[in-house]
Amino acid sequence: MAETLGSLIDKLSIKNLRSWHLEEMIAGKNGTETEVEELKAKLETVEQQRQDLQQEIDAFFDGALEGKVKIRDEKVKLYDNPAAVSAEGMDDLGNAISELALRNIKLWHLEDEVRRTDIPDAEVVRLKREIDTANQERNNFIDKIDEILWVQANKKK
Repeated sequence: MAETLGSLIDKLSIKNLRSWHLEEMIAGKNGTETEVEELKAKLETVEQQRQDLQQEIDAFFDGALEGKVKIRDEKVKLYDNPAAVSAEGMDDLGNAISELALRNIKLWHLEDEVRRTDIPDAEVVRLKREIDTANQERNNFIDKIDEILWVQANKKK
């Protein structure tokens, strides 16, 4: 799949989560100096990745508005989760980006929960279904970001 603004923002949102969690781990780490240094090295890598993505987003956005890059990637969806929140009717880019970031936060925490070894299988199944719904919502907001940019770029033509 070609990168779109929605997919780039999705990646940046995940990098932001990693950065936040690494900072949290460093602040609360009571381990050895070596362990803290390893976490700091990981944080430095993630920070560089964030900067690279921010530059890529800026370049993509400029290119999209100039008509030089493909704004939307045609999706072939094989299922639709009726429990998922729809992004239909939303036309505000900032709101769509915020909703995407929230879905990534929710997914991060659901994935943490499902990896616990002290929960019953029935809870794992329930969490996996929640993950499916949150992931569908995440994809809805990625698509919405691309749609909003496409509409805005076509207004300028």
